[in-house]
Amino acid sequence: MKWDELEEEPCSMARTIGVIGDRWTLLILRECFLRTRRFEGFQSALGITRHLLAERLKKLVRQGVLRRIPYQESPKRHEYILTQKGLDLYPIMMALVHWGDTHMVDERGRPLLHEHRKCGKMFDPVMVCSECGEPLSAKEVHVHPGPGARPTPERVLLDKKAKPKPRKKAA
Repeated sequence: MKWDELEEEPCSMARTIGVIGDRWTLLILRECFLRTRRFEGFQSALGITRHLLAERLKKLVRQGVLRRIPYQESPKRHEYILTQKGLDLYPIMMALVHWGDTHMVDERGRPLLHEHRKCGKMFDPVMVCSECGEPLSAKEVHVHPGPGARPTPERVLLDKKAKPKPRKKAA
C-alpha cells in the first residue's frame, strides 16, 4: 500500500487513515471539536506552520469533513466548520482521548474532563453493540468478510470449501 493511495483501498480503516491518519490532521480535528474555527486559532493552538495547516485544512474540506465559510470580506477570511461527515468522527476522537486518559496521563491526571449535557455527569466514552447495547471488547468480536472485501487466496479457498461444486449425475 502506498500512503497516497490509501483512500482507494478496499479497507475501511485504510480509507479512513488516508483522510485523517497524520498527527496534524488529528490535532486539527481535536481543535474543531474544541470549537476552534479560524485559521489563526488553529495555528495558535497547534504551533503548526501556515503552509502545513493550509494543506491539511484544504484536504479536510476536499474530503467533506470540514466546510469552509467566509466570515470577513476585506481581507477575505474563512471559518472551518465540521460537516456531518466530520461530526461522525467524534467516536474515533473520543476513543483516542479515552486511550490517552487511560494509558498516557501523568500524576496530574486527565487534562480534560467530558460532561454529558443531558445528565450533567462526567463520563468515559464506551463502545457498545448497536444491536444489544452491551459494552464491546476486542475479544468478544468476530470479523467476517463483507460484500466490499477484496478476494484473497485464503478467502477464495474458504469459499470453494463452503460451496461444494454440484456432482455430475451418473449415466
